[in-house]
Amino acid sequence: MIGLLGRKIGMTRVFTAEGVSVPVSVVEVHPNRVSQVKTIDADGYSAVQLTGGTKKASKVSKPMAGHFAKAEIEAGDMLTEFHVESEDAYTLGQVISVADLFSAGQYVDVSGVSKGKGFAGTVKRYNFRTQDATHGNSRSHRVPGSIGQNQTPGRVFKGKKMAGHMGNAHCTTQSLELVRVDAERNLLLIKGAIPGAPGSRVEIKPAIKKQARGE
Repeated sequence: MIGLLGRKIGMTRVFTAEGVSVPVSVVEVHPNRVSQVKTIDADGYSAVQLTGGTKKASKVSKPMAGHFAKAEIEAGDMLTEFHVESEDAYTLGQVISVADLFSAGQYVDVSGVSKGKGFAGTVKRYNFRTQDATHGNSRSHRVPGSIGQNQTPGRVFKGKKMAGHMGNAHCTTQSLELVRVDAERNLLLIKGAIPGAPGSRVEIKPAIKKQARGE
């Protein structure tokens, strides 16, 4: 199952045929190129490597320039790999556009790097409740409280929810509806919010949970 690479443009609202206004994320997906086809015999698994966007020749390293030249394609600024059951349907240098893979009404999973929020406390980071804002509580309104026990176990367990760096992490939003596919302008209009800031790279592929249910 392959997807496509694109860039988040921003958000807007569109009207459905029923006249309902829905919020959508706009993703620009220029035609992706197949930069490598991996086979079980040569690589131990089947996969298709795609590149998207463009990159100045002066910004491309010599190894990557040779990699793209082998496929006879233009160097891209995005690169990813999708595992597939069979690589027979893909050839080196093949161009894949939004119309080849997606259609309106389809559900997709969108992956990207979320917006960085900096150092955040537990109230903002994990939605902890605040302590009493009344008599007897002195400057402890937003502290997390106890983070463990005493001598037993004598340590703080790994994964304990505490204050720290929030956001700027790779995440996926699943089962979002494709409201519109604009093949002429290489745009996807996806219902709801997707990870990342405007201009950030995103990866769009058919919704895995919908496929598992046969929907």
